[in-house]
Amino acid sequence: MPSARPAPEPPEPLSPLVDAHTHLDACGATDAESVAAVVDRAAAVGVGRVVTIADDLDAARFAVRAAHWDSRVYAAVALHPTRANALDDAAMRELEQLAADPRVVAVGETGLDYYWPGKLEGCAGVEEQVEGFRWHIDLAKRLGKPLMIHNREADHDLLAVLLDEGAPETVIFHCFSSAANMALACVEEGYVLSFSGTVSFKNAHDLREAAKLVPDEQILVETDAPFLTPHPFRGAPNEPYCLPYTVRSLAQTRDQDPFELARQTTANAERVYRIGS
Repeated sequence: MPSARPAPEPPEPLSPLVDAHTHLDACGATDAESVAAVVDRAAAVGVGRVVTIADDLDAARFAVRAAHWDSRVYAAVALHPTRANALDDAAMRELEQLAADPRVVAVGETGLDYYWPGKLEGCAGVEEQVEGFRWHIDLAKRLGKPLMIHNREADHDLLAVLLDEGAPETVIFHCFSSAANMALACVEEGYVLSFSGTVSFKNAHDLREAAKLVPDEQILVETDAPFLTPHPFRGAPNEPYCLPYTVRSLAQTRDQDPFELARQTTANAERVYRIGS
């Protein structure tokens, strides 16, 4: 459903930045020209590179194409946990082929979502999600690529599955939204925590406390566009160009200079995704 609010004005530029998790297809990009237009708007405010994420097979195919259309775009592919019931043999074979593409820098988003089962028609159940998560963990390890996690109301079980399976070398918690105890548990395991516009929401007090606990080397920033538009633009359409709003809010929370946080998160993204400078 289209947003009732107009798109946010472009923020003051903040450079360098990498949008560690966005959905270019859901932002309306359909071909090379429209992908370039979204990334051009982002680059104009310092967001020079983006990682576009898949949550189903169509999105995975698009993400890989987009990453080949534009050198500023990288891809991650997986089936979202709520779609784990679609992970049949054919889907596994295709995801393995797509994930092996050199423009794919992570396996994701995968994980556990305990919010939607019972609320969303056709949503994968908990057991299906766990099995799908285990398969994606194995795929990331076989390919030697980072694992990008979606976690909603599943802190304990998600950490338990990672422990049981043995986590890949690099694990990224996209749109980290848990409290301080979960942040500390993730930091202890060496996982990377990525923060979105939610950290700027007025009611996100626990999340901001968690954000203060993450070491500089274990933090990323993202838009998750077109979702989670940062305050004061909630309800408006999000795009990668909005990332500086989130970074400035996160920097204020962490008592950091926003330009230093931008440089740090960019260096982290380059290291984690192995995308170079």
